[in-house]
Amino acid sequence: MANGFFKVPKAINEPVRNYAPGSAERDSLLAMYKKMYNESIDVPAYIGGEEIRTGNTATMNPPHDHKHSLGTFHLAEKEHIEKAVEVALEARKKWAETPWEERAAIFLKAADLLAGPYRDKLNAATMLAQSKNIGQAEIDAACELIDFFRFNVEFMTDIYQNQPSSSAGIWNRMEYRPLEGFVYAITPFNFTAIAGNLPAAPAMMGNVIIWKPARTQIFSANVIMQIFKEAGLPDGVINMVTGKSSTITEVVMNNPEFAGVHFTGSTPVFKSFWKMIGNNMNNYRYYPRIVGETGGKDFVWAHPTANAAQVATALSRGAFEYQGQKCSAASRAYIPKSMWKEVEAQLREDLDSMKMGSPEDPSNFITAVIDRGSYEKLTGFIEDAKKDKDADVIIGGTYSMDKGYFIRPTVILTTDPHYVTMEEELFGPVLTIYVYEDEEWEDILKVIDNTSPYALTGAIFSGDRYVIGKATKALVNAAGNFYINDKPTGAVVGQQPFGGARGSGTNDKAGSVWNLLRWVSNRTIKETFVPPTDYRYPFLGE
Repeated sequence: MANGFFKVPKAINEPVRNYAPGSAERDSLLAMYKKMYNESIDVPAYIGGEEIRTGNTATMNPPHDHKHSLGTFHLAEKEHIEKAVEVALEARKKWAETPWEERAAIFLKAADLLAGPYRDKLNAATMLAQSKNIGQAEIDAACELIDFFRFNVEFMTDIYQNQPSSSAGIWNRMEYRPLEGFVYAITPFNFTAIAGNLPAAPAMMGNVIIWKPARTQIFSANVIMQIFKEAGLPDGVINMVTGKSSTITEVVMNNPEFAGVHFTGSTPVFKSFWKMIGNNMNNYRYYPRIVGETGGKDFVWAHPTANAAQVATALSRGAFEYQGQKCSAASRAYIPKSMWKEVEAQLREDLDSMKMGSPEDPSNFITAVIDRGSYEKLTGFIEDAKKDKDADVIIGGTYSMDKGYFIRPTVILTTDPHYVTMEEELFGPVLTIYVYEDEEWEDILKVIDNTSPYALTGAIFSGDRYVIGKATKALVNAAGNFYINDKPTGAVVGQQPFGGARGSGTNDKAGSVWNLLRWVSNRTIKETFVPPTDYRYPFLGE
C-alpha cells in the first residue's frame, strides 16, 4: 500500500452565478424548475442501503403554491429509527477506520457533483420546496454547500496536522479519533446548505449519522442524499429519517450509544435537548457533544455619522432577503432622529419596488413564507401592531394565503424600544424600528445589549472610527457575528465562521475548524525509544 503526506486541493469559494436575463444558466435552471414542478416524487427514509417506504405518507407542497403537490414522503416509525441506529453503528466499524484521504475524496467529489450536474437540481428543489428566489437559492443550495464540503476538507487536514512537540528520545503524536457511538443531526428548512453540512461535517471526521431534516425541506434533502450516494458515501454513514420529531428524538437520545447532537433550529427545542440529555446522563456510555445554532433577534444600529443610504440598503436586504427567514436577518433597528426621514424615504421606495410572487419568475425579490403556521404567527403580530398605541405599521402590513403564504415586507415603527416585536424572534418579513435622539447613542447601545436573550448577529453603521471602537466594545457579547458598516446577513464559509452565543447557541462556528473539532476525540500517543531500566532518579544519589 502506497503512503504519502497528501495535500488536498486548495479551497476557494464557489463563484456565484448571476442568472442574468437571456443567460444559458438562467434558462437551464428554470427548465429544471418546471420539470420538477410537474413531476411527483416519492421520498423514502434512507437507512443503510435501503429505501424504506412505510406507507404512512405526508404531502410536499410549495409554500408559494400550497395547493400543488410535489409528491409525498414516508414517515418512519419507532422500529425504523431503531434500525437506523443499528445500521449506523455497524457502518461505523468500517467508516471510522477509513483513511482520512478516502473520506476527503468522497466530499470533494460531492462538491464537484453539486457544482456541475446537480447544481440546477438542488437549486430548483430549494426554490420549489422552500420558496427561495433564484439568487438566494444559488447562494445557499449551491455555493454555500459546495464551500462547506471543500473548506471542511481543508480544515480537517489543518486539524490532523496540529501535532505536539517532542523531547529528545521521545516521539509525541496526536490522534484525532471519531466519537464513539453515533451523531444525531437535526436540520432546519431555511438553508439547504445547513441541511447538508450538519450531517456531513461530523461524517467527514469519521462519525456515523442519524439525520432528521425539517419536514418542509425534505424535497431538497432528498437531492442531497442522491449526491451523497453518487459521491460514494458508504451505506449507513448518513441515514436520513423522516417522521414525528418527538419519536425520532426519543429513540435516538435514549440510546446508550448516543454521542452527540448537531442542531440548527429554535432555542426552546435546543433547550429541551439539553434537559433530555442531562436526565439521561447515567444511561450514556459517553459525554455527548452538544452543538447548536438557534434563534436570533438581530440588530442594526446607526450612528448620526452613518450614511443614510447605506443604512437603508442594509435594512432592505438584511431584513427582507428570503422573506426574513434567516436566523441572521435584521429584525430590529435603531435609527437616529436626524437620519430617520432619509432612511424612511429610501426604505419605503425600496420595499415598494420589491416584486412578490413565485420564485419561477426571477424578477420576484419576495416569495412566500414557509408554511401556514408561520404565516398565521406573523400576520398576528402585524395585526396587533396595527392596534397597539405604541406601534405603527408604516410600510406593508398586507398579506394573502389564497395561492401561497405571501406577506408583504412590513415595517413597524415603535415608540417603545422594548415593544414585543423588538424582543421576540418572528422569523419573517417584519422589521421593527425605534428612532432615538441623536445624543442618546451610547445609551442605546446598552439597550441593544440588554434587550434580547439572543446573541447571533448584529450590525453597526458609523463614519466615526472612535464611535465604531466604542460600539464594538459595548456590544462585545451581543453578537457572535458582528458587522461594521454592512448588513448582518450573508456569512461566507471560510471568511466569516458563523454562530452565536447566549440564547443563540454554542457558537461552534459552522464551516470552520472549530466546528470540526467538536466531532473528534483526541488521543495523545507518547513513544519512548529507549526506556529507562533503573527507577532511581539523579536526586536520589548520595
